[in-house]
Amino acid sequence: MIAYSEVSAFTDTPGHGNRAGVVLEGGALSRPDMQALAALIGAPETVFVTRREGPIARVRYFTPTQEVDFCGHATVALGLTLAQAGEWDGRSPLFLDTLAGRVPLRLDTAAGVPLRVWMQQPAPAYRELPRSIRTELAEALGIDARMVHRGLPLAAASTGLWSVFLPLLDSVILDGLEPDLPRIQALTEALGVVSLYAYAPMGVNRFAARDFAPAVGIPEDPVTGSAAGALMALLVRQGRLPVRGDRACGVVYQGHALGTPGEVEVELVLQGEQIVAVHVGGQATVEREGLWSPVQGAAPPR
Repeated sequence: MIAYSEVSAFTDTPGHGNRAGVVLEGGALSRPDMQALAALIGAPETVFVTRREGPIARVRYFTPTQEVDFCGHATVALGLTLAQAGEWDGRSPLFLDTLAGRVPLRLDTAAGVPLRVWMQQPAPAYRELPRSIRTELAEALGIDARMVHRGLPLAAASTGLWSVFLPLLDSVILDGLEPDLPRIQALTEALGVVSLYAYAPMGVNRFAARDFAPAVGIPEDPVTGSAAGALMALLVRQGRLPVRGDRACGVVYQGHALGTPGEVEVELVLQGEQIVAVHVGGQATVEREGLWSPVQGAAPPR
């Protein structure tokens, strides 16, 4: 039997944030087994630890329909689960080997209790998009192109997974989106990205966001850690986020439209104008646990 946990990431409130499946002992599972368990759990992503050697863990991520290179909220969920299981005390970093590269984790604690997991995401990468794509992206979200913010970056970016970032004028427009999922899937596949990430300013360094990824089986992702890091890197690159000394910080609020609000904190480290590290952090809470057999299916949660 394989033990698994269902964990809400980027929140400390059960039922909020973004749900992830976490499997700490996945080394004996085949790829089809992992895909089957991810589909059974039904979370946007499930993370499997396939090997652990000291401070290094090899992990794989699956949506309900396919394997992906990286997932931010599942990484935060995994870090908290390891800490609560007594397998990581946070006194030294933990390193995850993912398909997107090695991801260091650090743990914030309060009176010895795990509080917040921070992950250093892969180095940011960017792709410019043709201006003509603005209208297509807006219409796929059910809005007019005049509702797109012209002073914030519209581009593709990645800190592990590629997304298209579409800025909107305000969060009211964001909340009222009526996404055409087949059209979004066709657009994201044509652009070679995982999702369409719409965002709107709420302050100098605060943003609201919604993320649509039907091409990988996720109609709307509740809270997206990997994309939040890429967004802040993109904003710094284009001079749209304040930099103090060698740091820039920001917060993304996501999930409100789905009734599952969450909060992603991002800290960027710079050398001159170059971003040398992207740190994404958040809280998490374990909601339920269960057992699964590749032959027998799921046992009742415990």
